[in-house]
Amino acid sequence: MQPSNFDLFADHEPVQQARAEQIGEQAWVLRGLALPQVDRLLPELDTVIAAAPLRHMVPPGGFSMSVGTSSCGRLGWVTDRRGYRYSSVDPHSGLPWPALPKVFADLARTAAEQAGFADFAADSCLINQYVPGAKMSLHQDKDEKAYAAPIVSLSLGLPAMFLFGGFERSDKCQRIPLLHGDMVIWGGVDRLRFHGVLPIKPGYHPRLGEQRINLTFRVAGSA
Repeated sequence: MQPSNFDLFADHEPVQQARAEQIGEQAWVLRGLALPQVDRLLPELDTVIAAAPLRHMVPPGGFSMSVGTSSCGRLGWVTDRRGYRYSSVDPHSGLPWPALPKVFADLARTAAEQAGFADFAADSCLINQYVPGAKMSLHQDKDEKAYAAPIVSLSLGLPAMFLFGGFERSDKCQRIPLLHGDMVIWGGVDRLRFHGVLPIKPGYHPRLGEQRINLTFRVAGSA
C-alpha cells in the first residue's frame, strides 16, 4: 500500500506531500510532515500543558517514569500501582482533560490518511516530555478498547532514536532516527508491534530547548 496523495490542511495553506519511508507492511515514517504547522501546534501545546501539567507517573512496577506525561482529548492515558488505563479526567486535578486542539486532530488525521488509514478520529493524545537521558522501554500500545485504528506519533524538539520491533519483546528492532516534525504511523498488521525510544542525547533545540516532546494520537474507545 502506498500513502495517498492529497493536500495537507486543504482549508489552510497547501503543503507538499511528506517524504515517506516504509518501516513495516502498514507502518510509515512521514518526514517533516508537521513542520508547516509547528507555529500553530506549539501555542496549543503550551495551553494544554498549562491546564494539565506534565507529571512523572508511577506504573505498577513502582519506579517513576523518566518521561513527564500529560494528555488531551476525551480520554487520557494514566498509570499507577493499579495498572494502565484510560480515564476521562486527570487524576491529579479531578478535572476533565483539556480538549484536543483542532490543529492536533487535523494533523493526526492527515498523517493517518497519508499512511493509508482513512477516517482517523483520535479521542486521545498522550503527551510525553523527554529530557536528556529519558527513554521509553519496549512496549505495545494495547490499553485501547480496540485495535482497528492506527497509532499516530509526532516528534518535536530534540532528535530521538525510535525502536520499532516485532511482536515479541525479544524480536530484533529497527533503529529509526526521528527529527523535529517527523511523524510515525503504524496500524493494521503492524498495530501491536513492540516499540520504544533510546535515551535522549543532550542537545538544544531552537524551538523547544533541551527536550523532546512526543504526541501520540489514538482511538482509545470508551472509558
